[in-house]
Amino acid sequence: MNSEGSVEKLMGITEDITEHKAAEEQIRSLAFYDALTQLPNRRLLDDRLGQAMTASKRSGRYGALMFLDLDNFKPLNDQYGHLAGDLLLVEAARRISSCVREIDTVARFGGDEFMVMLGELDADKTKSAAESGIVAEKIRAILAEPYVLKLQAEGKGEMIIEHHCTSSIGVALFINHEVAAEDIIKYADLAMYQAKKDGRNSIRFFEPQMSSCQAFGNHCLL
Repeated sequence: MNSEGSVEKLMGITEDITEHKAAEEQIRSLAFYDALTQLPNRRLLDDRLGQAMTASKRSGRYGALMFLDLDNFKPLNDQYGHLAGDLLLVEAARRISSCVREIDTVARFGGDEFMVMLGELDADKTKSAAESGIVAEKIRAILAEPYVLKLQAEGKGEMIIEHHCTSSIGVALFINHEVAAEDIIKYADLAMYQAKKDGRNSIRFFEPQMSSCQAFGNHCLL
């Protein structure tokens, strides 16, 4: 305090606390979120998947995990560079996020791979497959729409690029703790590669008990 009884250093203390909190938030962001898309990263997805499995045990409802890979991403990077690729990834992240509920999680797995976790579906497996299939189809359709990217080329001004990039999507249903979290990711990944194998721009569901592919709407249960 000064001679008049006023506190002189309160502002400095407040500023120090604010800066400390900002630093903590930045560290948390780097630890749990993808720097490019601002989506949750693999670490945060693992945590939320564990929470969803616990919630599933309580409610008796299924959840679903989707593994998405962009089909025509590499040619864009090769022709126009990583900046163009980054623009497409940011737009793809926005499109995917627009297709899910607030309680769901969209994460960037790495490169041009994304994951979507749907929680609290239905207690009936067939209905849960149908619900997640609807969401997966919305994502497949919106990702297949043309991308118009504005790229600032050095010495050439602004360049407008129109790029077409579809996706391959694998889906794995889960309930309770029937399998480990890493197995759920593996199943969704395997189903995604089946979608790639079957021609891309498609959706495949993984079903451990099934040994053959059966029709599911316009798609297929693996």
